[in-house]
Amino acid sequence: MNTIAPQLTDIRDAAFTQALQHKLNNKTKPLGSLGQIEALALQLGQILGTENPVLDQPQMVVFAADHGLAARGVSAFPSDVTWQMVENFLAGGAAVSVLARQHGLALTVVDCGVKHDFLAGLPVGATRAGLQVRKAALGTADASAQAAMTAVQCQRAIAHGRELVQGLPGNALLLGEMGIGNTSAASLLLSRLAALDIAQCTGAGTGLDAPAVQRKTDFLRDVLARHADVYAPLDVLAAMGGLEIATMVGAVLQAAHERRVVVVDGFIATSAVLVAHALQPLVLQRCVFAHRSGERGHEFMLQHLGVQALLDLGLRLGEGSGAALAWPLLQSACAILREMASFESAGVAEKSAAGQDALA
Repeated sequence: MNTIAPQLTDIRDAAFTQALQHKLNNKTKPLGSLGQIEALALQLGQILGTENPVLDQPQMVVFAADHGLAARGVSAFPSDVTWQMVENFLAGGAAVSVLARQHGLALTVVDCGVKHDFLAGLPVGATRAGLQVRKAALGTADASAQAAMTAVQCQRAIAHGRELVQGLPGNALLLGEMGIGNTSAASLLLSRLAALDIAQCTGAGTGLDAPAVQRKTDFLRDVLARHADVYAPLDVLAAMGGLEIATMVGAVLQAAHERRVVVVDGFIATSAVLVAHALQPLVLQRCVFAHRSGERGHEFMLQHLGVQALLDLGLRLGEGSGAALAWPLLQSACAILREMASFESAGVAEKSAAGQDALA
């Protein structure tokens, strides 16, 4: 049995779900006419355990780390871009920074294992606004030669994710990430945990051309062969994952335990949910999948998990940008459930005698 986080309980109480559905069905609209927003409202009510859900103090958290595989040419960008982008997040210049400001999302960047000292030159014990340093290691090892993480490092990263969430306010966690090389780690996790050929799981990442994607695919196939006997979820995560992904796994499990709404961004964030789901399947009850990424493997991840994303905009930036863009839909779903009038309260006839919707 998994002991890295408390066992999740089933939040889908039949009587409460029926009450939520009844409330939605009796809003002043044709039955089901708000489509996926109604399903989202139902899920948010279930997660938060109320017929009048309010999303309080939402937290956008960007998990950052370096990857040993990046030295093998699996990305169009060098590893230094990881720490440079963290500085961009902290300065407010990245896409997720802009979107977080726009939507009132508190933004925290977590150094899970970046090969850079973001506190260099500061007094001992000093901090930087918006940054949490929770390094489990200085980046992962090259998974083509050895396990990316030791078991201890992997468990430490997961614990860091849990501790991080325990210290955050609010009832909603939006996942973001940064790490040059992390599409490779996510592709490896998908291939092994979903039993898919690596060619189905591997895409352009930071913008590789077709020949480079083929070289990346061939290299990742060799990595899988190097770890051919590794199948248990935590062992797979340690062998081929990333420190930011492992920290996200812990954050997802803790947020799910606390019945926070977990808004999942794209390919990398979903790979963390993929691992969390393998450990505790009930985690999916608490997860809202923001969008289907333009990264090749993401569609297969969503299919494996049996979930539907809210948006399909061809996004593949990461950072949590897709989660931030989807956030207003969650706010709208909650507002519909809380505030939209019923036929009875509005004095509107539900159907004509002929059975036609009165609002048609």
